[in-house]
Amino acid sequence: MSATPPLDDAVKAALVDYILALADDETVIGHRESEWTGLGPILEEDIAFSSIAQDELGHALTYYTLLEGLGQGNPDDLAFLRPADDYRSAQLCELPRGDYAFSLVRGYLYDLAEAVRLEGLAASTYAPLAAAAQKLRPEEKYHLMHGRTWIQRLALGSEEAHGHIQAALNEVYPAAAGLFEPTQGEELLVAAGIVPASADVRVRWESLAAPFLADLGLSVPRGTSDLGGRYKQHTEHLPQMLEAMQALRREDPTAVW
Repeated sequence: MSATPPLDDAVKAALVDYILALADDETVIGHRESEWTGLGPILEEDIAFSSIAQDELGHALTYYTLLEGLGQGNPDDLAFLRPADDYRSAQLCELPRGDYAFSLVRGYLYDLAEAVRLEGLAASTYAPLAAAAQKLRPEEKYHLMHGRTWIQRLALGSEEAHGHIQAALNEVYPAAAGLFEPTQGEELLVAAGIVPASADVRVRWESLAAPFLADLGLSVPRGTSDLGGRYKQHTEHLPQMLEAMQALRREDPTAVW
């Protein structure tokens, strides 16, 4: 593993913003996926979504712990005491749960983006981030297997099931562009070998997602929507979600749980 280079103030600020975006993505989508607990179409999927949600929240904890090491406060405060207008999560993650097809397609596209990004981060010159990426990568293998298996099963199933997957894809695929929106100062991190360029991650992601979907007879939409999340621009859905998610912690932030 490469030695960690000294971080000047500008690079440190950029790194904090970058890791915060990853952590917030995981927190928000983890909460959305947890909303399927007890509501899955079959018991197997109820358990699967609950398990994946738990993994995503565990990933968030890993990233928030890195931020704690960079002087940003403890993980619980970062997750539960920050308002929506301080979150850097992509807008894709905050969209309501929707139907099963929507959550399935969103989860697959998100997990694929995460897997590609972690592949690059595993070679980061910032040793703590590289170690975190190497730790998280194996779980993405199973998340992707889940998404691919069920999308394939439904897309190649009945005409109705295929239509539900296509409708979800039409909504989710353009919004997924927000996952690759560069964070403030990302160019400094790329130059230092700390993170892969978001544009490169997106190209790799598309090279994997588009053929898989096309082989299932699905039309891959074009265009981009739902940008701004990296710069704290959100829909009305995020504050509503955080109000519910953070309520207990905010009742007594000093309590020991």
